[in-house]
Amino acid sequence: MKKILIGLAAAIIIVGGYFIWKKANPPAPEVAKVTLQLKWVTQAQFAGYYVAQKQGFYKDAGLDVTIKAGGPDINPQQVLAGGGADVVIDWMPSALATREKGSKVVNIAQPFKRSGMMLTCRKETGIVQPADFKGKTLGVWFFGNEYPFLSWMSQLGLPTTGGLDGVTVLKQGFNVDPILQKQAECISTMTYNEYYQIIEAGMKAEDLVVFKYEDQGVSTLEDGLYVLEDKLKDPAFVTTMAKFVKASMKGWDDARANPADAVKLVLENDASGSQTEGHQTTMIEEINKLTEGSDGSLDVAAAERTVDTLMKGGSDPVITKKPEGAWSSVVTDAAKAM
Repeated sequence: MKKILIGLAAAIIIVGGYFIWKKANPPAPEVAKVTLQLKWVTQAQFAGYYVAQKQGFYKDAGLDVTIKAGGPDINPQQVLAGGGADVVIDWMPSALATREKGSKVVNIAQPFKRSGMMLTCRKETGIVQPADFKGKTLGVWFFGNEYPFLSWMSQLGLPTTGGLDGVTVLKQGFNVDPILQKQAECISTMTYNEYYQIIEAGMKAEDLVVFKYEDQGVSTLEDGLYVLEDKLKDPAFVTTMAKFVKASMKGWDDARANPADAVKLVLENDASGSQTEGHQTTMIEEINKLTEGSDGSLDVAAAERTVDTLMKGGSDPVITKKPEGAWSSVVTDAAKAM
């Protein structure tokens, strides 16, 4: 009997010790892997995500995030549909056009509250108002970026087939050469990028006329976060995305508070080595204006304005009907509740 009691006491001590050890050494929480596809190459346009990664915001949220740079040959929507990313950054016009074609993509968050798109023209061409575009050559990006422009021209009643009564569309590369070489009177620019490339190339601000899409009433939402609709049926995926959005917005807050540090991170992650500190510093200043005041929530009124703009395309609208289910607040609602 004595041996039995001693054995039981020993067992109790061992079991008790195990539970004490287990309490002091809880299992590591599961880490969710997330792959983010950027819309374009590594630059300050995406600084918030790099900041969130470097500062440990993703890690603290239990996430292992891989950030994939984009480029001229990378279509975020194709990457998403092919399973190459869990979430992508894209402009709403491109996403809505993709959705109407059958790929059920959904906007789950909108870090950018404002549009940075512009048309920048040489003042010497005599262009002072949109009506002066008639008969001119205008540089336009494609790869899904052309949709706001085409809608704008349709609303102005300017056909994009050339001629004196319309405009000639120059398929613009992702540079500013057409305006520098006078191949086009105007080119597409972003407030945070190409406009300053023109200035850096030697032209002066007073020699340019800019038309911001925001001012013209034809702006559309840019740099939103998109996932495949079916994924949102999985509560675990929604939770992961909520953590991702919350941590990403924390990264954007940090980028606004510490822009110089954000620029350093961008340069560290620029595998091409083509970015410069000066240009990225200017870019982060302009980008921070577009994300300021955003907690990632989508402004439904701005989304509906985007839809209306895209449907005003005359005989060839970007989308032909109002989309259903093209955006959802389930992720941002969950993020706010965390």
